[in-house]
Amino acid sequence: MPDVSSALVAPEVKSDDDKLSGAREDAVYVRGLTKIYRGSKKTGPKHALKGVSLNIPKGSVFGLLGPNGAGKSTLINILAGLVTKTAGTAAIWGLDVDREARESRSAIGVVPQELNIDPFFTPRELLDLQAGLFGVPRPDRITDELLATVQLTEKADSYARTLSGGMRRRLMVAKAMVHKPPVLVLDEPTAGVDVELRHQLWAHIRDLNRAGTTILLTTHYLEEAQELCDRIAIINHGEVIACDTTEALLTRIDRKELTIVLGEHLDALPDALAHYNVELVPPRRLVFRYRPSQIRIRDILNDVRKNGMTIADLSTQESDLEDLFLQLTREEAS
Repeated sequence: MPDVSSALVAPEVKSDDDKLSGAREDAVYVRGLTKIYRGSKKTGPKHALKGVSLNIPKGSVFGLLGPNGAGKSTLINILAGLVTKTAGTAAIWGLDVDREARESRSAIGVVPQELNIDPFFTPRELLDLQAGLFGVPRPDRITDELLATVQLTEKADSYARTLSGGMRRRLMVAKAMVHKPPVLVLDEPTAGVDVELRHQLWAHIRDLNRAGTTILLTTHYLEEAQELCDRIAIINHGEVIACDTTEALLTRIDRKELTIVLGEHLDALPDALAHYNVELVPPRRLVFRYRPSQIRIRDILNDVRKNGMTIADLSTQESDLEDLFLQLTREEAS
């Protein structure tokens, strides 16, 4: 992977607005953000966002998760200047999205889920055109550096229609970076791609972050968020229902599964194990489901041995982000 530091380290952007002094500590600062769509006579107004507040630290990879219709796209579009908020405050790199609209939009790059690339332009032409739209003077453009960063140097002068799906997605990332934004939004970057390409894109996201770019990632692949993000917010029905470090969120699921393979066959569960939530999978497998805050794995193993059973093998399965996501969104729906 080429050295990306010169191409992607964003310059400091400063605001003189004292009202946003607290926001300067964060890459993205959102307080009480509300959006109400007018709707129709039949449906009435729709509250897409209901007082959302978020802090995205500089230099982080921040995951924004939620089911379809939760409000993720509305939040991103407000930050990008594509949707007007109803109430609240939003700032990017300390720049208010309303009062300093031009500057704040220069501080963010958005990679949409859809591949909106003109097939009759080359990657070099597309990046130069995008840089021109952002007012980047020709001597200051970093087209060659970006092409190298996304590994498209050899395809720089080929028509975009000849690029593979993975190349097109990398080109979309380069387009969003032509003006060196300190904040990059990746909206479902791996939707519909195969496993190998997904891991390639994961590596590319890490490279961008190591080069100094703050990443805001939306994804329906919860494994992806757990793998990449150091902080995660879960939004549902326009409200933030959880926001913390990935590690802290995972500890909120107090569930674990222990599978023990015995050295002998069992016809039925021993009475001494009846107080556990345990399932016998004939002929030699015991599956314990328990809360680590209440039961220690050592106690389970001791009870198994006390009853004359031999442990031939064992494995544990931790709860993951999907468990938490489903738990929280189901609680909201109930």
